Amino acid sequence: MSAGQRAVTTGTGLRSPELRHVLTHLLTPLLMCLGMGLAYLGAFASPAPHQLPVAVVGSGPSVTVFADTLRHDAGQALDVRTLPDRQAAVSALMSREIAGAYLPGTTPRLIVASAGSDTDATVVEKVFTPVASAQGRPLSVTDVAPTAPGDPTGQGLFFLLVAISIGSYASVAVLGGAGGALPMRLRGLLVVGVSFVVSVLGALFAGPLFHLVDHGLWGVWAMAWLYSAGILFVGVGLHTFLKRWTTLGVMVLFVMLNFTSSGGIYRPEMQNGFFGGLHSFWNGAGFVEGARDLVYFGGHGLGRNLVTLALWLVLGLLVTAAARLTEQRRARAAVAGKAAAAETVEEAAEEEAESVAV
Repeated sequence: MSAGQRAVTTGTGLRSPELRHVLTHLLTPLLMCLGMGLAYLGAFASPAPHQLPVAVVGSGPSVTVFADTLRHDAGQALDVRTLPDRQAAVSALMSREIAGAYLPGTTPRLIVASAGSDTDATVVEKVFTPVASAQGRPLSVTDVAPTAPGDPTGQGLFFLLVAISIGSYASVAVLGGAGGALPMRLRGLLVVGVSFVVSVLGALFAGPLFHLVDHGLWGVWAMAWLYSAGILFVGVGLHTFLKRWTTLGVMVLFVMLNFTSSGGIYRPEMQNGFFGGLHSFWNGAGFVEGARDLVYFGGHGLGRNLVTLALWLVLGLLVTAAARLTEQRRARAAVAGKAAAAETVEEAAEEEAESVAV
C-alpha cells in the first residue's frame, strides 16, 4: 500500500479525529432519544389509577356497606372514603382532597372538578357509571369546577408550560455558550430580562391569544416569570460545569422529568410511583398546579406551589453563584499559569545569556 493510500485510509477510518469528533457529538441526540422514550413512555404509556381519592356521600349502614364493597372491589386503584353530605363533598373537591364524590340513591349523582384534572374526572365517571347502571338508573354528573371556555380539556396549562419551558431552556444555550465570555453578573442580569420576556409571552398565550384562563392572568404571569427564571439560572450555572453536555442536562431536568411529572396530562394518582413522587417537588408541577389553584380553586394550595417555584429559583441562584466562584478560580489559575510560564521563559533567557557570557 502506498503512502497516499495509507493516508486516505487513516483519514477516513475510525482513527480519524474528524470522525471521532462527529461520533462524540452524536451521543447527545442519541441519549436524548433514549431519555425521551424512557421518560414519556414510562410516564404516559400505561395510565392506571393508584389510590385515586374518591368519596361516597351519605350516612347510615347502607352507605358504609356500599363504600366497603367499593373499596374491596377496587383494591389499590381507589382510595374510598365517606362524607356526610353534598356540601362536604363539594368542599373536599374544591380543596382538591378527592377526585370525585358519588351520591347514591334513587337518582345517582357524581360530583367532579374537571379543572383539577380532566383525566381524573373521566376515570371517576367511568368507575361510577357501571355502578349506577347496575341499579338500573343513569348517572347524573355535576362539574363544580369547570375549565375556562378556551381550555375545554384542561390541558392548555400544560402546553403553556411546554412553551415557557422551551423558551427558557433554549435560551440557556445562548447565555451559557455565546454569553460565556461575559461576566457572570451580566449573564445573571440577562437571565432576569429573558425570563421576563418569556413570561410576558406566556401571559399573552394564556390570556389575549388563546384564553386559557378567564381570570387570574397576572398571577399566572408572575408564576411564569418565577418558573422561567429558575430554569435559566440553573441552566446558565450548570453550563460552567457541563459545557457541551448542558443541552442534554437541561433537557433531562426540564423536559424528560419535568413535563412527565407536571400533572398536566395525568396527575400522580394515574402514574407510577417514580413520576408521582417527582410531582410533589418538581418545578413544572409547581407551575401547573399553582396555576390551577389560582384560577379554579380560590388559591387553595397555591402557597405550597409558590414555595416549590421559589426553591427552584434559589437552587438556580446557588448553582450560578458556585459557577461564578469556579470561573473566578479558573481565571486566577490561568493568570498564575501564564505568569509562571513567563517567569520560566525569563529565567531560561537569563541562564542562556550567562552561558554565552562565560
